[in-house]
Amino acid sequence: MGGRRKAAAREKLLSDERGLCLIHLLLNCATTSAAGHLDAANGALEHIVSLASPTDERGRRLSFPMLMDTTDPSYWLNWKFLLCATWVYSCMALACYLIWKYEGPSSPAGNGDGVDAEEAQPRVGPGVVYLEDCWKPCLKQIHPGWLLAFRLVSFFTMASILTYDVVVDGWTVFLYYTQWTFLLVTLYFGLGSVLSIYGCYQYACKTSGDGSHADHGSYIIAPTGESGYDNSIKTYSSNTHDGREIAGFWGYLFQILFQTNAGAVMITDLVFWFILYPFLARNQYDMSFLLIGTHSINVVFIIGDTALNSLRFPWFRIAYFMMWTGIFVNAQWIIHANVSIWWPYPFLDLAYPGAPIWYLVVALLHLPCYGLFALVLRLKQSLLQRWFCNSYTYVK
Repeated sequence: MGGRRKAAAREKLLSDERGLCLIHLLLNCATTSAAGHLDAANGALEHIVSLASPTDERGRRLSFPMLMDTTDPSYWLNWKFLLCATWVYSCMALACYLIWKYEGPSSPAGNGDGVDAEEAQPRVGPGVVYLEDCWKPCLKQIHPGWLLAFRLVSFFTMASILTYDVVVDGWTVFLYYTQWTFLLVTLYFGLGSVLSIYGCYQYACKTSGDGSHADHGSYIIAPTGESGYDNSIKTYSSNTHDGREIAGFWGYLFQILFQTNAGAVMITDLVFWFILYPFLARNQYDMSFLLIGTHSINVVFIIGDTALNSLRFPWFRIAYFMMWTGIFVNAQWIIHANVSIWWPYPFLDLAYPGAPIWYLVVALLHLPCYGLFALVLRLKQSLLQRWFCNSYTYVK
């Protein structure tokens, strides 16, 4: 019992000494800065950051500050970095293979189908994206203008929050995966708004061209024989399939952004609310509107758009989600190899205890996070097929 009291008294003394030392260092930093001795002031600032870092109930510092100089070659030339790099680059290699194998609208029919090679038409692959799916709501009764309005509101809201975040905290906010993902979601809604504007124009042209006998609720693209196009378009074209126009570059980019964001917003918010905040850095964060917004509103808008849109969700595009995270980690490594600055997340620091385990855990989290979003989409499809079986437009 006496030992515990002595330990508590010693910890209190250390805390008091740290406070006095911080006051002394602050005065010293101000004095040296006023005198023009910037090197000395910078040294004092580094010492202040070290002492003022958040502590737990035992007075131990949390791991946001650097534990080692990251520009030192010994920081990278060790087994920890080798193991972490193995996890990261294995995931990126798998992602490249999935993209190479499955991405694209079609694959050529083989001779095993009994079709002459010259007459064989490309089969529609799992990666096909139809242009109308980029702007068409999932129910025929919903005018595409409603999806456009939702995307515009989402874009301007997220762009405003991101701009305010940069103004308040500076460009260093982009050291965080949260802001990377927030920017990506903002770009998704920006591109989606442009595609929805195009879709509303196409819808207006179709309804006005069809005249009074057109069904106002249905705007599925008419078969080519009923449209104003030349009959020669009835023959197979690499840009169409079953009368539906296959998307070009911007349509595919939009689909890729959708599926990348689907996983990224899940892992961002889940890791923050269930790992970082409660276990690793609770004392580091002040629960402001900005912090809560950047870790919640992104997933709200993405799920809202998912509830309205007609986009498909093939599993192989988890590859883009994996590549996105891999690019972020590589960017962090490159930055810290050249500049010794703080880490945005403690488990990214290779000097952090158990860093390879944390890298592996986060890598494995990609699968359940992506699967959770796929489950949300599956729930949407099941409910709409049950409640609106005659107007649900989703096609596998």
